Amino acid sequence: MAARAGGLLVALLAALPAALPAATEEAPRRQAYFGDLHLHTGFSLDAFAWSVRVTPDDAYRFAKGEPLRHRDGSTIRLRGPLLDFLAVTDHAEFLGVAASLLDPSNPAFEHPDKEDVLSYAGYWDLRGKVEKLRRDGSSLAAPEAVADAWRRSVDVAQRHNSPGEFTAFVGYEFTGALHRNVIFRGGDRIPLPFSALDSQRPQDLWNWLDKLREAGVEALAIPHMSSNFYERSWHNVDIERLTRAQAEQRNRLEPLLEIYQQKGSSAEHPMLSPNDEWANFGIRATYDRRDGVGAYWRTLLARGMAFEAWLDVNPYRQGAAGGSDSHYGGGQYDERDVMFDRGPQRRGSVYPVELGGWEGVRTPLKAAGGSGGLTGIWAEENTRQALFDAMRRRETFATSGPRITVRLFGGFDLASHLADSDDAALGYLHGVAMGGMLNGSDRRGQEAPTFIAWALRDNQSGRLQRLQIVKGELASEGNGWLYATAYAVPGRLARGPVRDYRETGGAETRERVYDVACSEGRLPNPNTHRCPDNGAGVDLTDCSVADLGAEALRAVWTDPEFDPDRRSYYYLRVLENPSCRWSTWDALRHGVPPNPALPATIEERAWSSPIWYSP
Repeated sequence: MAARAGGLLVALLAALPAALPAATEEAPRRQAYFGDLHLHTGFSLDAFAWSVRVTPDDAYRFAKGEPLRHRDGSTIRLRGPLLDFLAVTDHAEFLGVAASLLDPSNPAFEHPDKEDVLSYAGYWDLRGKVEKLRRDGSSLAAPEAVADAWRRSVDVAQRHNSPGEFTAFVGYEFTGALHRNVIFRGGDRIPLPFSALDSQRPQDLWNWLDKLREAGVEALAIPHMSSNFYERSWHNVDIERLTRAQAEQRNRLEPLLEIYQQKGSSAEHPMLSPNDEWANFGIRATYDRRDGVGAYWRTLLARGMAFEAWLDVNPYRQGAAGGSDSHYGGGQYDERDVMFDRGPQRRGSVYPVELGGWEGVRTPLKAAGGSGGLTGIWAEENTRQALFDAMRRRETFATSGPRITVRLFGGFDLASHLADSDDAALGYLHGVAMGGMLNGSDRRGQEAPTFIAWALRDNQSGRLQRLQIVKGELASEGNGWLYATAYAVPGRLARGPVRDYRETGGAETRERVYDVACSEGRLPNPNTHRCPDNGAGVDLTDCSVADLGAEALRAVWTDPEFDPDRRSYYYLRVLENPSCRWSTWDALRHGVPPNPALPATIEERAWSSPIWYSP
């Protein structure tokens, strides 16, 4: 199909009101709620080993605005709006075992093995001691001890849950191959969470979740990959080749993927998307070639379409989620507040006094991380049930920390109704929201789908620079797109028709990034699909920024290169103007120049869940 240069870009840059769009009586009335679905306390064995003593109760209080004692002795508090929801997701493996030794109300407080356990030297020494106690049959590491800590965690969530005001999800982290946060729809009490001590295989976790559902207990799992961290390795993405039944399980039980947290971004990678100028964001380490095409979200979205062509099921139809993965009991979502370790020297943002400069300074790997991310959820009300159901339908978005509000609708019958209604009612009544599916049978003669995209800035963060739609589709060679195999052979980085026919029949994907709305009233170049640079910069002497950028951006866009015979996905990415990174804020506060080994600025952003098209 011949491409129509530039596509149909109409109603660009229309300013949005401060309030969210109103909906008609026929359309769902939903608003955006922001929260964290990945946070640890001293009930997690690793956090305890790092001298964290805060409890789940402390974590929920922090989310509601109360101060929290950081492990470095300082007091931290949320800057700006409070969280609408929180899931404390402590590791299920040896949950609360070490913390119980310091709780006078716990029977383990007087346990004979107490002194031996508390004499640990680092995390692995502590874990080794606890694992030995478990092998020796000690009551301290017995399932009954974990069951007691789990009961206490659930009770705390129940106490802090206030329907309509604040949602405290019951949850935990499964720390098997490719870690997953398990989130429950209600406050149901189960005897024990399924952990990696039961099985490392995600398929066994899915089977357990299905058994819970048969018993009336609903839960979902959210994998997280911690950008370039060990969990991302190829053999941990899929323990074994998925069957159709397993693909259906993953589609049903894992509707979301955590694509941003304090360790970095798992959304995109510059080596996997070299034509995407903004893919090099939150990358913790160098690309690991053992991963083949890697396990980044965009790659998984492509791989999912290839699986669908092969199995008629997309196991990677996963929407966007964000979290902090804080192990200190309180997430930090603002670059000005990042505190990874005890003091700025240890976190790589200030050089030691005796050196007097950056020469000879070894920057720690953790310095490549940033603030925690947030999950945005479009729901009718702030309750466990409404938020959970929205996660099920994938009507979610992720941010790198700021409360950027994002919305995306798509459909074949939107353009003809643009003047008749507001965006939300139009999107719900004549299209699908983010996370939804468009089907070829709904085209009704319309040549290509139309998308309504908008974003509203966080008024305590930077102004918006551009809206982008990222598209991927199953394709063959041609038209200047970037090609990567949907399922490459481990050890080979796909840059052409490198295929593993055993898995996908050689299906290839291609991707392209379209700027669809620009700040300062500019228009995207119809040939490059890029906005002109708006000139926004940062004064590194005081972190002040230029008075540029938009409060809100909106676009109505029709895909100029749509092929009705090919599976595809579309998601919205929103970029702020540059601002100071946490390491630069640290350096400024201490009167030293920023670490030259680290980026001085950051472009905060948000990602919507995709809308998928199936012919």
